[in-house]
Amino acid sequence: MSDLNEVGERDNWRCWLCDAPVDPDASVNSDRGPSVDSYSVAKTKKNVVTIERLAHRDCNTMKGKKAPVVPWSPELLVVDPSPIVATVDRLQRKGGREVIARCPSQEDADQASEWLLDRLSRYAPDLDATTQIASGGGQYMLFLVAN
Repeated sequence: MSDLNEVGERDNWRCWLCDAPVDPDASVNSDRGPSVDSYSVAKTKKNVVTIERLAHRDCNTMKGKKAPVVPWSPELLVVDPSPIVATVDRLQRKGGREVIARCPSQEDADQASEWLLDRLSRYAPDLDATTQIASGGGQYMLFLVAN
């Protein structure tokens, strides 16, 4: 297991679940204190990689009780956004691309794309993904593409 400070620095002291800042000086016993969430990914039968991410202690605890939800930023103008967790899980298993949101303008799509890639760098750091924007029918579709 990595040092808490190393994981915190790498993740810019932001919780991968709620995307809120984590106080590096808070007690690890505090609900909003820092903790390391880890999970294993089997690349092959003999090759297992452990991924570690920073989380608030209470966010990490709640994740064990219910499936995590990575919310879209309320500052983005997106229509019918797909659930980020489910989309990432499918792309990690199957690859390919999926429409993850629709936006009314190119500028909104660009902002959503930038935000999504930043958010995925903390939520799914092992996912090699890009975004694509396609116009059609008076809207802009934002695709998440697993490379």
